[in-house]
Amino acid sequence: MEAKFVNPFLSSLLNVISTMAQLELKPQAPKLKKDDVARGDVSGVIGMIGPTTKGSFSVSFDKSLSLEIMRRMLGEQPKSINDEVTDMVGEITNMVTGGAKRILAEQGYEFDMATPIVVSGPGHTIQHKTDGAKILMPFTSDYGHATIEICFDK
Repeated sequence: MEAKFVNPFLSSLLNVISTMAQLELKPQAPKLKKDDVARGDVSGVIGMIGPTTKGSFSVSFDKSLSLEIMRRMLGEQPKSINDEVTDMVGEITNMVTGGAKRILAEQGYEFDMATPIVVSGPGHTIQHKTDGAKILMPFTSDYGHATIEICFDK
């Protein structure tokens, strides 16, 4: 998969988390993902389809990081991943994909976004609906880890 598909999601996630939660995520080295197991405790997944490409994107957060983002964004401090936290992860998924969509449109790639699905729990899985390589991009923070997965059929 080309960097032109990965970088818009990376920069969009960094922008959304720094703007909405005043939190810095530090990108780590990207990897090729070979399984379907999520690398966090709560994940938002969204499909994208366009005339020339289709793909999917997911963002996963450790429980501790998702709770800290919730505290910073909404002033609430839940003790566990609840409906409000999963709603927030769905909104973050939408915002990140929307930002990446805008960047990709500037490069000539148009696509529509589906409604995000949020999955949580230890060992949950993420099913990407395309046959392309799954790129895993981990991030660290003072409150835990986040991971994005990007899978396009190109």
